[in-house]
Amino acid sequence: MFNITDYRDLVLYAGYALAFLSIFLFMRMLLSEQDNMSTQENMRDLDGKKTSNTLVRLTRPFFSQYIMPAIRGKPRFEKMRLKYRRKLISGGLKDQLTSDEFISFKILLIVFFPIVAGIIRALDFYDIPNFAFFILPGVGFYYPDFWVNGLIKVRHKSVLKSLPFVVDLLALSTEAGLDFIGAIQKVVEKAVPSPLIDELEQALKEIKVGSSRAEALRELASRINMQEVNSFIAVLVSADQMGASIGKVLRQQSDQIRTLRFVRAEKAGAVSAQKLMLPTFGLILPAILLIMLGPFLLQSMAGGGN
Repeated sequence: MFNITDYRDLVLYAGYALAFLSIFLFMRMLLSEQDNMSTQENMRDLDGKKTSNTLVRLTRPFFSQYIMPAIRGKPRFEKMRLKYRRKLISGGLKDQLTSDEFISFKILLIVFFPIVAGIIRALDFYDIPNFAFFILPGVGFYYPDFWVNGLIKVRHKSVLKSLPFVVDLLALSTEAGLDFIGAIQKVVEKAVPSPLIDELEQALKEIKVGSSRAEALRELASRINMQEVNSFIAVLVSADQMGASIGKVLRQQSDQIRTLRFVRAEKAGAVSAQKLMLPTFGLILPAILLIMLGPFLLQSMAGGGN
């Protein structure tokens, strides 16, 4: 015999199934507006693309084949397309995802997260509350943004860490007699691989295929999208246009970058000291006071009892 709870769960699962069916039919309707040639082109673009994100790798056949054809080339997505193109480049994902794929991935996760949660609940792996199904679509939509922002932060930290060493190598190479292009080539060959070295290598390729030195450096700064790098590239481009000695400019920039790095380290140390005050006064100090005053309190309590 079914009780009320069983009927309620049955109706809930039926609702999940109908919602999934309606979304599936809607996606099929959007897909029917596209030409078969567009779908084949998407699948050809998909071949050979790799990504470090497991969720992207698992869902890519779905959002590339069923959602992206409805987004590609549509003017209403142009603002989002420009926004995410820059973020993907700054996060080092330009060879893994296009802006259209990224938008399609976000749209797919609006449905994917609740469906997975419904399956987990239906199989009794975990009792997911009902209100979670109202939150999961938003989580799915914004998850890719958190993922890319995290990659950008990691990439910026790596660039900031390697920038003084790279600038020193460039300065030494130019002072040793190499021109600026030769100095970049030497740094790319000798330095430890890092995001900054990858971007320098890309800039070197652009210069070799015909881009001017200023254009290649500006593109490098745009791809990294970091204030320290933007300032460094602006000084280099200005010195190059005015005919100043690149070696001297690099040496000045190296000293300035190291000074700024030392200042940032001092600020980080000061912030860390402030953060340690709360656990010190909240946890360590009471324990010390208890150890110091405990015997006197016990002695006075014992004497008062007598």
